[in-house]
Amino acid sequence: MQRVVALLLTVLLAACAGSNGGGTAQQAAATSSFPTQIVPAATRGNASRSIPSRPPVADYLLIDKSERLLVAYQNGRPIKAYRGLQFGDTPMGHKRFEGDERTPEGLYTIDTRNPQSRFHLSLRISYPNRQDRAFAAQYGRSPGGDIFIHGQPTGRPGRMRGDWTDGCIALSNTEIEELWQLVPDGTPIEIRP
Repeated sequence: MQRVVALLLTVLLAACAGSNGGGTAQQAAATSSFPTQIVPAATRGNASRSIPSRPPVADYLLIDKSERLLVAYQNGRPIKAYRGLQFGDTPMGHKRFEGDERTPEGLYTIDTRNPQSRFHLSLRISYPNRQDRAFAAQYGRSPGGDIFIHGQPTGRPGRMRGDWTDGCIALSNTEIEELWQLVPDGTPIEIRP
């Protein structure tokens, strides 16, 4: 039964990964059924058998803001999912201007990492892109920048409550340590509303 459920989840997730746009209601419904942890097929069903393998490397990240979900993919298959993402004080809507405390939406990349961040590790998202800069310029404003996926504030025990970033995406420290290992610079990231 577990194998059937795992196979169905894999098929649903693969269908979501093929999307190149903003997603559909069907896809959003499918993402709401993601488990917290996705176990690679090579290790399912036989925990006692040791299969040497390379650690997974993500080649695509999907963030669903409404589901507060981040899924890391490799070759179109989900390899890890994180729930309970934390955003800025105004999590709804696409980031437009510096200080609006929104998280961007759209297609970007992980363009660098900062192990000395004031938050426990951080992966920078390539916001703003050309369209983001052009939009803000129309209003004579800055689009902002320095949007990261990061952990909790350095030196602070535990996890902060609620949405508290300035537009970044926060995970627990344990989660960002794991994601840090999975995600190389240059990884595409899609952020959906």
